[in-house]
Amino acid sequence: MRVGLIGLGRIGTGLRARWLAAGHEVVGYDRVPGLSDVGSLLALVAALPAPRVCWLMVPAEAVEVVIAELAPLLARGDCMIDGGNSRYDDSVRRGAALAQRGIAFLDAGTSGGVEGAERGYCLMVGGVAESVAAVEPLLRALAVEGGYAHVGGPGAGHYVKMVHNAIEYGLLQSYAEGFALLDRYDEPLDLPAIARLWNRGSVVRSWLLELAERALAGDPGLERLRGYVEDSGEGRWAAQEAVARGVPANVLAASLFARFASRDANSFAMRLVAALRGQFGGHRVER
Repeated sequence: MRVGLIGLGRIGTGLRARWLAAGHEVVGYDRVPGLSDVGSLLALVAALPAPRVCWLMVPAEAVEVVIAELAPLLARGDCMIDGGNSRYDDSVRRGAALAQRGIAFLDAGTSGGVEGAERGYCLMVGGVAESVAAVEPLLRALAVEGGYAHVGGPGAGHYVKMVHNAIEYGLLQSYAEGFALLDRYDEPLDLPAIARLWNRGSVVRSWLLELAERALAGDPGLERLRGYVEDSGEGRWAAQEAVARGVPANVLAASLFARFASRDANSFAMRLVAALRGQFGGHRVER
């Protein structure tokens, strides 16, 4: 197949590499001119045979702008795929709007990180079954064996990916707290060796733990890092959905709030706690 790829950042570059390795043709466009095969979205569309397939791999905040510019250039029967981390209800709305133009819309939650280019990705795809089947060769080329599924209608792919990322938040926080407790033991423990050990047969082994093993091996005390953690937005969306749907999500909420706390090393809230403890109990405070 020949596919148009919009967004040639780290993940987009990985997608292109896997498609090319599988024998597909890729026409790439990025706002950074040096990365692009063509100079505009119009040129990208012109380079694709009908029915055209365009895969968007851009930040969530840019998707609306790209779709607004791209949709008028496409024709009935063409297909647009959003492989980024868009909010699922935006994908539901976009799918309905594009369907009125006769343009198929798929939302493909994409997991695998930067190593997906070599290992393969996990794809959670939402959309009409007929449209998913039409681009299946592209999905198979990206995914590890058995690593893609059509999970539902438009929006379902990004909903499943949102929940996937919410689980990731909890796993990361659990590993973080566990290793922090190991770091406080009465004598120094070999944290890289423990991570390596746990990855050999234990019930907590995982790719995330493999990454922890790698990070600790390079910097056992993590002294070159600052404990500042961003959130991509999907954790917030999942927490909001949990509230809206009445689903207890204690681990997700605690993990999300821990990330917020990481960004304020001298927060007003904790200064007030110290002040109150000093007032009612005469406890020592640090000036």
